[in-house]
Amino acid sequence: MRGSKPRVRHGTRHSPPPHEMSVGVHPRGAPRGLLLLNGIKYILSKRSSRITFALFAVICIIRDYSPMKFELPLLPYSYDALEPYIDAKTMEIHHTKHHASYVTKLNEAVAAVPELERKTLEELLLSTEKLPEPTRTAVRNHGGGHYNHSLFWTSMGPHFERNEKGPSGNLKQTIEAAFGDFEKFKGAFSKTAAGIFGSGWVWLVKNDSGALSVITTPNQNAPLTATQKPIVGLDVWEHAYYLKYQNRRPEYIENWWHVVNWEEVEKRY
Repeated sequence: MRGSKPRVRHGTRHSPPPHEMSVGVHPRGAPRGLLLLNGIKYILSKRSSRITFALFAVICIIRDYSPMKFELPLLPYSYDALEPYIDAKTMEIHHTKHHASYVTKLNEAVAAVPELERKTLEELLLSTEKLPEPTRTAVRNHGGGHYNHSLFWTSMGPHFERNEKGPSGNLKQTIEAAFGDFEKFKGAFSKTAAGIFGSGWVWLVKNDSGALSVITTPNQNAPLTATQKPIVGLDVWEHAYYLKYQNRRPEYIENWWHVVNWEEVEKRY
């Protein structure tokens, strides 16, 4: 039996990724009305009393419209699914300790400012400069960490043979137009990642016109702006690779290309 295998939680705040939430999804919970509909079916099947039904409806309404906490998304694959390129222990610690810590501290920061409790993660990140301290720094660090990692997990997958073929369609064409060809893009991206001093991220982002560029962000700063959205990003904090690669960051970067889930990445372009 291979490693622990987290379940996929649908309908959470970050499934799908943070910048691709569907219309009609409550920003902190399940799709509006879905819980209520399923509850009605259950109650009717049991022929419960009208009082039971009324109480259940009230609970659903309160749940749907009251502030809820940000949640740690469960992974769509097991912790050992990306081996031999990223080891299971690193994935487990990275997800359950580092990412979980960002979520906890983000919730603490937002709870201290009640008017922020109904805002989505995108709204918080796009208005960071308008927030008072110390909330501003907390949202930048911990909100950014939550956003970045939520996108990072879904950018990877265990279908190595398919991943190694690279992108297709419009994304492939735009990468070739911007960088010459896919291999040149990989070279530019990898060189940028290896050259980051200290901790941070390297990203392929698109602007409003669809043009692509490679950028870096320090620490856990998110790459999201009013005119720019991330397509794919690589975490080069040491906690993302040190157990397996120690100080060999270039080797980690080279092997990461085997796990990039281009089918998922293409959906963001």
